[in-house]
Amino acid sequence: MVKICCIGAGYVGGPTMAVIALKCPKIEVTVVDISVPRITAWNSDQLPIYEPGLDEVVKQCRGKNLFFSTDVEKHVSEADIIFVSVNTPTKTQGLGAGKAADLTYWESAARMIANVSKSDKIVVEKSTVPVKTAEAIEKILTHNSKEIKYQILSNPEFLAEGTAIQDLFNPDRVLIGGRETPDGQKAIQALKHVYAHWVPEDRIITTNLWSAELSKLAANAFLAQRISSVNAMSALCEATGADVTQVSHAVGKDSRIGSRFLNASVGFGGSCFQKDILNLIYICECNGLTEVANYWKQVIKVNDYQKNRFVNRIVSSMFNTVSGKKIAVLGFAFKKDTGDTRETPAIDVCNGLLGDKARLSIYDPQVTEDQIRRDLSMNKFDWDHPIHLQPASPSAVKRVNVVWDAYQATKDAHGVCILTEWDEYKTLDYQRIYDNMQKPAFIFDGRNILDGAKLREIGFIVYSIGKPLDPWLKDTISMA
Repeated sequence: MVKICCIGAGYVGGPTMAVIALKCPKIEVTVVDISVPRITAWNSDQLPIYEPGLDEVVKQCRGKNLFFSTDVEKHVSEADIIFVSVNTPTKTQGLGAGKAADLTYWESAARMIANVSKSDKIVVEKSTVPVKTAEAIEKILTHNSKEIKYQILSNPEFLAEGTAIQDLFNPDRVLIGGRETPDGQKAIQALKHVYAHWVPEDRIITTNLWSAELSKLAANAFLAQRISSVNAMSALCEATGADVTQVSHAVGKDSRIGSRFLNASVGFGGSCFQKDILNLIYICECNGLTEVANYWKQVIKVNDYQKNRFVNRIVSSMFNTVSGKKIAVLGFAFKKDTGDTRETPAIDVCNGLLGDKARLSIYDPQVTEDQIRRDLSMNKFDWDHPIHLQPASPSAVKRVNVVWDAYQATKDAHGVCILTEWDEYKTLDYQRIYDNMQKPAFIFDGRNILDGAKLREIGFIVYSIGKPLDPWLKDTISMA
């Protein structure tokens, strides 16, 4: 029986291994992690991450050919194929601080694999890693090899949170990069055989190592670039009276462009977009490609500008101050159908409002109070952010109230901000919300999910990103 071990039981490792176990009943799959609470959660009825469809997959396989364990060394030494899916955060100090990926966890995983292995292994990079990581990992393994042969493969994940299980069941492509040697090609075929249990052959792409590593960074950079492009247009739409929804619809009808990722919003978030672009920038700079690095920097700058613009719009609309005013924040996750808050635009928007001494009442159906408070008081990696969007001091979090109901969040509020596009926000009783708010009552729709005309009939002053401005908003101070 082929044995697969995955180091790292997070957003990538857990779902990916669960689906491999489901689709390959003859393969034994073990996910290992040094975090006891995380593994305990994977073995319980309350999984550590929320992802539609994940529960069912895990319950079907757990205890049969899918296992979760903290005995890292035992399972690594027994495995034929080892997936490494550990964190690769952006460095906050030292060489490349603010851009380069920190490979501390990766390196310690590689050293541990070298220490405990007693048989030949295929080691698969699953984390998003900078180009040439495989080469570094290869060096660590071969210099500590004790006659054991290692083949390194790059198999980047292209999952979108909220649809990860569907993405795994029916991927656009599976990318496997390896060495162009006979042993390297053999390793590629071994991993290809695993995926071929359910993925059509023509969707499994094989490349060299560097192409696979760079393809992941490039894919995320292209997606983020589309979001920044439409967000840049949204600012121009507001200035000219155009409607960004109509513009992006017209643009998206061009078959060369397509309609995906053309929704204007308060900004992109998630664990990968900003991190991967920073990584790309760093690699460009290291290779002397300053113009290319500057090109990609703009994608992040526009994203920061969009969050900043949203905060400024709120403050300027409300008589140029939100000090002491209650503002309801609906949504904290970086997008709907996930509880993930990593790099969510809500953090910067909330910190911007707290910087102006607002009182916040936050409701998100999937994010805990503990997570929200941690995110808002954390000295998050704040490279290149506008000054007033940099993290407020932890004392500011005293002005944050986290509730479990949209009506409670909006009661007595001066304004409502929609920061995540949860479906339930579309069907709220906005007449009831209006009746219980301070007047004038404002709605700032950061996701363009509400019907502005209906809200205006009720009596709201409405700001929707990239839509023609209410007369009220036109009269307020022009944007900084």
